Parts: sequence; structure tokens; C-alpha cells
Amino acid sequence: MMRTMIAAAIASAAALAQAQAQSWPTRPITLVVPYAAGGPVDTLARIVSARVSEILGQQMIIENVGGAGGMTGAARVVKSPPDGYSVLLSGSSVLAFNQTLYRRPLYNSLTDFEHVVMHSDSARVLITRPDFPAKTLAEFVAYAKANQAKMQYGSAGVGAGTHVCAVLLDVAMGTKITHVPYRGAGPAMQDLIGGRIDFIAEQISTALPQIQGNAVKAIVTLALDRAPGLEDLPTAQEMGLSGLDCGSWGSLSFPKGTPDDIVRRLAKASNEAVETPAVRERFKGIGVTIPAAERRTPEYLAKFVPSEIERWAGPIKASGANAD
Repeated sequence: MMRTMIAAAIASAAALAQAQAQSWPTRPITLVVPYAAGGPVDTLARIVSARVSEILGQQMIIENVGGAGGMTGAARVVKSPPDGYSVLLSGSSVLAFNQTLYRRPLYNSLTDFEHVVMHSDSARVLITRPDFPAKTLAEFVAYAKANQAKMQYGSAGVGAGTHVCAVLLDVAMGTKITHVPYRGAGPAMQDLIGGRIDFIAEQISTALPQIQGNAVKAIVTLALDRAPGLEDLPTAQEMGLSGLDCGSWGSLSFPKGTPDDIVRRLAKASNEAVETPAVRERFKGIGVTIPAAERRTPEYLAKFVPSEIERWAGPIKASGANAD
């Protein structure tokens, strides 16, 4: 009798979970952005969430939870109920870099999430304060070697992509420049514009408007290919600094245990969102590209995350970068 009752309870709970998944969403969804407002991740979140909200018929409410290189926000999602109402918008820094940068990261990118979809690719650009004396990569490297003791670079926080990319640039140049971490890309950019720091290895989505407004100076693209919107700006590879590829990608992830029906529904809505002409135009305007359709599936992202952790582990360890 007891076994029958337990079996019935399990079956009832499974049926309820399935029904809830099929009717999802019935209330607003919290979209956790693990960085401060105003940065590149936040910008993408606001573009994507607006259209996904329309498609799902429920609002996605953005919650900026910065700290620890994005780990604080990511950990909040990991600890949330796996019911589809808490989702993480992150990417390469949070899911790949941090697994190597920290000895004891607050989550496991491979086992603590149900990865949903990759929605964007973005290059990084080496930008300097407007009055920085160098105009080319060769001039920048020469100046950095001669003035490294007094130079400073900013980042969106310890372990952020802006930090890791600048560390790799530092190693490639053979310099040791002081790192100044901020709570998000927005404050770092303001200090760069104000001349209080020397450079940032920033995502193109945040850098492009400032470059176009002559508020900062673009030196080189830190990717293997030239970036949309900055087609005239050469890559570091072209300028002789080979192998410096700091491109980043953006994704959505639920807590582990979120029903597959919900994962696939959000993946479908996200794909529909990035195919919308208005979203494509917004992405193009900030230099962001949309991954090919075959790369925008839960299965692809689940395989891609471990490959990215492995790809970045070697360079990060070789650089000596450590966020602890």
C-alpha cells in the first residue's frame, strides 16, 4: 500500500510539473544579468529580452547582480527553483573563463545549468583614453613597454572578459600593467573617457558608440576577423600580434533541473527574437553578429561550453592570471 501511495504521489508530481511546463510562462520571468547596468552584457539583455517578452506574452524583468566577475549573479540563478522563472544571460566570461580563473568557483558551468541557447557573437576592441599618445598597435606596444610602471587598464571586474583579454595582451606585449577592476563596464568606460585609466579591451557593442563619438581612441580589433561597424580597423593578427582572439559570445541558461519543455520553448523564442529584423538591425548597429542557426540550440551550447572552458584554460594558466 505504501509503495502504491508513493508511486501515485510521484506520478502526480510529474504530471503537475509537465502541466506547468506546457503552460509556461504564466508570470514574469527574472532575467539575471551578472554585471552592472550600462555594460555590453546589459545592452544585449535589454535588446533580446524586449522581443522575447513579446513572443512569450510575459515580461522578462532584468535584474543586474554584479560581483565576483559575474559569479554572484550566476550563483543566484543556480540556487533558484528550476521552474523557468529565473534565467541567466551570460556567456564566455561567466561560463568559461571563471572555471579556470577561480580555484573554487561558485558554480560548475557543466553541471549546474540547463543551457538554452547562444544568441550573439561579439569582437573585442583595444580602446584608449582620447589623449593617449599612440595611434597604431606598434606605437601602443612601444609606449606600453616604456611606461608600464605608470599605466593602468580597466575592466568590468576581476575575471571579466575585459580583464582576461587585457591580461593576455599584457603577456603578448611582455609588460606588467596595473589592473583596475570596476563593478561593470559602464563605470570603467566613464573613467577611460575621463582619462583616469589608459585602456580597456572592451566588447564592440559598448566601444563602438564611444569610438564613433570620438570619446575614446580605437587601436586594434582583438579578434581574428575585422568587426562589423569597424571594418577599417585592423586586427591584432594583421598587425603582427598573432593568436590574440578575445571574441566573446552570449547565451541564456536555466538552473539545473528546469523541464526540457521550458528550455526548448525559451530557445525557440530566443531564435525567433534574433531573427526579427528590428533586433538584427540593433545588433548590427552595435557590431554584434548572430550565430548560425545550427549553433543556436540547447544541444550545441551544452557541447560548446566545455570546449570553451578547455580552449581558455591553457592561455589563462600560461598568463598566470588568478582572480582569487
